[in-house]
Amino acid sequence: MLLCLLLLVPVALKILFPYLWLDVLFFVDIMRIFVAFVSRRRKKPAFFALDRFLEQVAAVPDKSFMVFGDERYTFALVDEQSNRIANALRAHPGYTPGDTVALFMGNEPAFVTTWLALAKLGSPVALLNSNIRSKSLLHCFNCCRATVLIAATELRNAVEEVLSSLTERGTTILLMSKDCDTPGIQGFSAQVEEASDTPIPRSLRSHLTFKSPAVYIYTSGTTGLPKAAVLNQNRLLSALAVLSSNGITSKDIFYLNLPLYHTAGFIVGFIGCIETGSTIILKKKFSASQFWDDCRKHNVTVIQYIGEVMRYLCSTPKKDNDKEHKVRLAIGNGIRAEVWREFLNRFGNIQIREFYASTEGNVGFVNYVGKIGAVGRVNFFYRKLFPYTLVKYDTERDEPVRDANGLCVKALKGETGLLVSKITDIAPFLGYVQNEEQNERKRLRNVLKKGDLYFNTGDLLKIDHDNFIYFQDRVGDTFRWKGENVATTEVSDILTLSGCLQEANVYGVQVPGHEGRIGMAAATLKKDVKFDGRRMYQHVVSYLPSYARPRFIRIQDAMEVTGTFKQMKVKLMEQGFNPGSIQDPLYILDDRAESYMLLTAEIYKSIMSGSIKL
Repeated sequence: MLLCLLLLVPVALKILFPYLWLDVLFFVDIMRIFVAFVSRRRKKPAFFALDRFLEQVAAVPDKSFMVFGDERYTFALVDEQSNRIANALRAHPGYTPGDTVALFMGNEPAFVTTWLALAKLGSPVALLNSNIRSKSLLHCFNCCRATVLIAATELRNAVEEVLSSLTERGTTILLMSKDCDTPGIQGFSAQVEEASDTPIPRSLRSHLTFKSPAVYIYTSGTTGLPKAAVLNQNRLLSALAVLSSNGITSKDIFYLNLPLYHTAGFIVGFIGCIETGSTIILKKKFSASQFWDDCRKHNVTVIQYIGEVMRYLCSTPKKDNDKEHKVRLAIGNGIRAEVWREFLNRFGNIQIREFYASTEGNVGFVNYVGKIGAVGRVNFFYRKLFPYTLVKYDTERDEPVRDANGLCVKALKGETGLLVSKITDIAPFLGYVQNEEQNERKRLRNVLKKGDLYFNTGDLLKIDHDNFIYFQDRVGDTFRWKGENVATTEVSDILTLSGCLQEANVYGVQVPGHEGRIGMAAATLKKDVKFDGRRMYQHVVSYLPSYARPRFIRIQDAMEVTGTFKQMKVKLMEQGFNPGSIQDPLYILDDRAESYMLLTAEIYKSIMSGSIKL
């Protein structure tokens, strides 16, 4: 009898607590990470992310660390080239070890070797988005107080556009070419080639502490000029430990096609592979058409995604060999549930490791269960280490809901709420450089009790009754219409299921005489498909409540996105729905015609005058 009861215990646990074992394994992993982090923190002299790279160089010098096109770079070769760059910089009169340096490059080996060189010299590095120009470029350079700019040859024109402003500041500008005939810009490659590859003395970085800034990574700038988030040496060290938890080993081959100037490419890809000793297949930029051919050519086992990448892959023409590859794991964030299912169905049994995190944030989640659509799961032990909660949010007032005592109101299970995370020594908020106003906006006080301090993620999430966590929208993206909150991500997902739309970017626009914002979508059509207003009307009526149905649809040739595939909304919101100033086809939802009809100048005038009520 006792034996029967013992045998029934695992069955009962499986039924009552189906994720218990996975929860326990996750906690064990967290503790292993914590122990590894603490162990490295205690090392003397101080141990940083760079030191992990040097360990790999010593352990596996001849192993391929990076492949770029037909070029293969071993750990030893990358180390030697970074030494040459570092020694060339030491000899340059315009640079002093420890100076902040701005790196203006796309994805190429020189990005990796230059960053390592600067790390060896104890210099913080500002990772400039290689797509920014003019005012944004100057802003990003200035806000991190850099004294040196190192740029790729292909970005010479962009540098020349702001050259006068840079030279006024006394900036040393180095171009990764052998020579440059533009006054104020110096060719640097020849000096690097002539420099010694002898190791850099540790004494040049002896001034570093765990609180010293390591890199500045910029936000995408979807709502204005980019902000420079500070990642200190401690943050990079913790990233080393965390990234080893995804089951990646030195045997894996990692396909890195996301920008190295962004957190995903730099931290998850580059820094992650320093920890695991995996080989990086470095791609200049993401290409949906070349993606799987590259994976097959290089025997890739781990891929990375962000934003709309997975959707782009699913949108490529189907091939007989779609499932012929060695990819076993995909790591990233921003995959939508329907795309997740389509991706697995088309490309095979690949483990999707979806996570939630932000560059400047102090909390993150990992979907270690593999629940489609979720970004993570509530774990009691993890929550003790990193206290977080969801609080009710008033999208119309653009602030958390507070009770009579002035404290935030917790969102119930199943309710959408603003994610806030307590700022502690273990989970600090380092803030943005020279932007105290934005720093203060991210600090939320008196959340659960008087005097407490939380980080405001600006993201709306939901926890279901099975304790899975789902990303809903970003504050500012969600808008209010007819007294109801509209989640743009949810509406976008539904629109793309209509059959004719490839992508949809949903946002709210203001209409005179109406409170709140009414829904509008900028969309692209599927190849060789025409917009069917009646079919679209039937679709939105079937799936969306009246207040959430986009009243206007704007058909574009291409969706405007950032370098990390985040949809741009602010410009579209400002442009509104005036057919007189917008060249794209515009449609309006017409309930009487039961269709989306072309928005004419006459209809627009009637809306603006109040003759047509929305």
